[in-house]
Amino acid sequence: MFSNLKNLSQTLRPYIDRAKGYLHLPQSKRMRITVYGGATLVLVFFFFFISAPIGFPSGSLISIEKGMTLTEAARVLDERKIVQSPFMLKALVFVLRGEGGIQSAEYFLPKPQNVLTIAWRLTHGQHGLNPIRVTFPEGVSNKEIALVMKQKFPNFDDEEFLRIADNDEGYLFPDTYYFLPKVEPRTVLLALTNNFKLKLKDFEEEVLMSGHTIHEILTMASLLEKEAYTYEDMRVIAGLLWKRIEIGMPLQVDATFLYINGKTTFDLTLEDLRKNESPYNTYKHKGLPPGPIVNPGLLAIRATLNPRETPYLFYLSDLASNIHFSRTFDEHKVKKARYLP
Repeated sequence: MFSNLKNLSQTLRPYIDRAKGYLHLPQSKRMRITVYGGATLVLVFFFFFISAPIGFPSGSLISIEKGMTLTEAARVLDERKIVQSPFMLKALVFVLRGEGGIQSAEYFLPKPQNVLTIAWRLTHGQHGLNPIRVTFPEGVSNKEIALVMKQKFPNFDDEEFLRIADNDEGYLFPDTYYFLPKVEPRTVLLALTNNFKLKLKDFEEEVLMSGHTIHEILTMASLLEKEAYTYEDMRVIAGLLWKRIEIGMPLQVDATFLYINGKTTFDLTLEDLRKNESPYNTYKHKGLPPGPIVNPGLLAIRATLNPRETPYLFYLSDLASNIHFSRTFDEHKVKKARYLP
């Protein structure tokens, strides 16, 4: 025991002598040493814990995944040489946000940034990226949405989007959106479906009073999007088509073939109309098709819910997109010979 104490005393002797020497120094000199020492400690602390690490990945993107804990995020940032001290990052996040934590997103790192800046960005969702404006017009299909996204965002997984949106045709609201450069398919789907739910709230009472389900309303509205261009024409066609369903007459809407095989009215053949077995072939199958063929906008939905009663049972669109209505099939044939090639 005494041997150990003796060894410890010998080890500490230089430090004890240095402390005694410091105490015997003049007060002014002791103060200078204290100030310099304190400044050195601050610089060391800043360099090792606050400042950006050597090798900071300037110009890169860092992904904080949804559901990632603060500890997991700090470890990722440490591994990517974005922070020097995971502990310091977690402490700062707690001070800035408390239990709110960090926001999952893609963060752009244009240049080295200290841990204070990184903590502030993570807690306030400052991505450092400019959202890109994307507009989907009324009557856009899911395939067209995927195409637009692929054109705007070359790395966008359009196939994944079509897979997860397979049952949502008609339920994605056409509108203007803003997405970050590395947007994921599920984020896009969520934005469009949430907007759809928000817009449809204005029609809840009308849908209930219509006697039709929301699926039927959206299916009819999707047909109107491809059959007419003005609100009044949509209302007349809606009344006409609802009447055909009521009397058991096939809808005979050419627009469904855009969904079946991509053909327009002027490309269709008698063989297409008679032999195509798709349930979307409204020449062979009575009633509405199984579901929407595109994503309708507000005008088409409103026209579906407010159909106009007329004596018409037939209509056609000429090459200038003007709609011509007829009461009888004979009248319809005359107009067909007059307005179509």
